Amino acid sequence: MGSPENLLAQPMTEAGRAGLAGFLARPADTVVALDFDGTLAGIVPDPEQARAHPGVVQALTRLAPLLRAVVVITGRPAETAVRLGGFADADGLDHLVVLGHYGAERWEAATGRIEAPAPPPGVAAATAELPGLLADSGAWQDGPADAEIEATIEAAIETKGGRAVAVHTRRTADPQGTFEALRAPLAALAERHGLIVEPGRFVLELRPPGVDKGVALTSYVREVEAGAVLYAGDDLGDLAAYAAVDALRAEGLPGVLVCSSATAGEGAEELADRADLVVPGPQGVVELLTRLAEAIATHA
Repeated sequence: MGSPENLLAQPMTEAGRAGLAGFLARPADTVVALDFDGTLAGIVPDPEQARAHPGVVQALTRLAPLLRAVVVITGRPAETAVRLGGFADADGLDHLVVLGHYGAERWEAATGRIEAPAPPPGVAAATAELPGLLADSGAWQDGPADAEIEATIEAAIETKGGRAVAVHTRRTADPQGTFEALRAPLAALAERHGLIVEPGRFVLELRPPGVDKGVALTSYVREVEAGAVLYAGDDLGDLAAYAAVDALRAEGLPGVLVCSSATAGEGAEELADRADLVVPGPQGVVELLTRLAEAIATHA
């Protein structure tokens, strides 16, 4: 049998190599945590059209039974991630958990149930003000008719089950310029309703404070008493999870940071600079998950 090191690309950092060694030494105690958009699914103009890469479910059904758990951590509602990922009723995914809304919602494949508290009221109030704020910004006023402007604004707003709301600038004539122009007014709107603004790649999300992927990841790792952790993400919202893995490594828990970098952008570049291993987008993530399953089998 070949060594597991021959099956996997080696992390670029000493901490990452130590994390991978800890992972392979104790896979049954390991948690693999994954972002959804940009990591398991490609980035598309309409978030509702996103789908997990065709190889994701197959890779997870090979890997998940060998681990303590696979956890998908996303800002989307848990039900949405489960549907777009094709996770429901897939054989071999009993060890899969989806933490939606940064951990506010939880879906477990073993039960098929979603647990969630009541949505925070500030999100609904901010969502109600968004169409007027965006119309006043002028960023969407290049269309030939008011009806088309209204439709474009409506498409730019992504409601997330009442727990968060996001504004996407990808469809505007100047996505980056619109993104920057909206930072201040959206920050003011968020502050009025007790929310914060989380920037991403051509998206600004308003959500309650004290909730992020780092909090969700740390809480879950401690809950299941994981012996090692691997996290893969692609955008600025994943930096909190990166920081959580760094903190866990400082406590002695082996950890690996993976960046999915299929598209250029501020988030991918910043994550790539901090990552132990960089893979080419969702296809690269699928290959990594598959190789990890093979390496565990080889290491056994």
